[in-house]
Amino acid sequence: MTALRAVHEVGTAVAVLDGDVELFRYVYRPEHPQVESPRPYLHPLRTRSGALVSLYRPHDHVWHKGITWSLPVVEDENFWGGPTYVHGRGYTALPNNGSQRHRGDLRVTAEGDAVVLDHELDWVTQSGELWFAERRTLSATPVSDDAWALTFATALRNVRGAAISLGSPTTRGRENAGYGGLFWRGPRSFTGGTLVAPGVRGGDELRGQRHEWMAFAGRHDETDDASVLLMLDDASNVQHPPQWFARTAEFAALNPAQFFSEEHVVPADGLLRLRYGVGVASGTADDAPALAAAVRQALAARR
Repeated sequence: MTALRAVHEVGTAVAVLDGDVELFRYVYRPEHPQVESPRPYLHPLRTRSGALVSLYRPHDHVWHKGITWSLPVVEDENFWGGPTYVHGRGYTALPNNGSQRHRGDLRVTAEGDAVVLDHELDWVTQSGELWFAERRTLSATPVSDDAWALTFATALRNVRGAAISLGSPTTRGRENAGYGGLFWRGPRSFTGGTLVAPGVRGGDELRGQRHEWMAFAGRHDETDDASVLLMLDDASNVQHPPQWFARTAEFAALNPAQFFSEEHVVPADGLLRLRYGVGVASGTADDAPALAAAVRQALAARR
């Protein structure tokens, strides 16, 4: 298989290419308003054949941006973007939209046919307090002629000087809205697609279920081609297997939500490590189990 290569726009973004196809662009120093909780994101995201499988800044949720690592409930701070869910008041605009700020240099290396990105970030509240220092590593590698895998690893060090509780709108009282973590927003044409997990497939009724992995199968306008995006939770993660926040009816979204219905406390100076695998492939729902096996192998290779 062809080795991937990277083009680094130093200080802004890295594009990872498979031949002439840009598989993704990782923007690590975005320019977004504070209300959108500025943070790195991956968009566009494509299959090896070039089909687009992500959506950037949709009008219904402008803080959704391809794939992002974001948390809506960090104590009473919001590192997700948009309004904050307040029990009894609903979603409320508050001056609490934090940001993830790239620090230092972003390192780009080639390892065999893979490209590895590595950098540090500061999680800063809207009022200017530093709460987390993060080390983040992403790697991308082909896993078949029709698929590639992204591994995402994060280590969050609590530097606030006090414990930090991580949760979701569900832990704050909103039923079945446990989103937060590694979140993907799919293209408009994927709306009404199919969710697939080990031994089951369906729609929004799968939201909240616990599985090691979940995939979203959808179709593309104009070409009528089909693609699958899959996320896999590492067995070492807290709350494994996670509950999943997923949508098909209103829009396409997928998220292994570690803090869906139970908050997790990171003690002062504590370290939270999380690892995920993401698979992107041409194919249908029937191809999800094979893609999960390939992503699992890619994730294991990055230990």
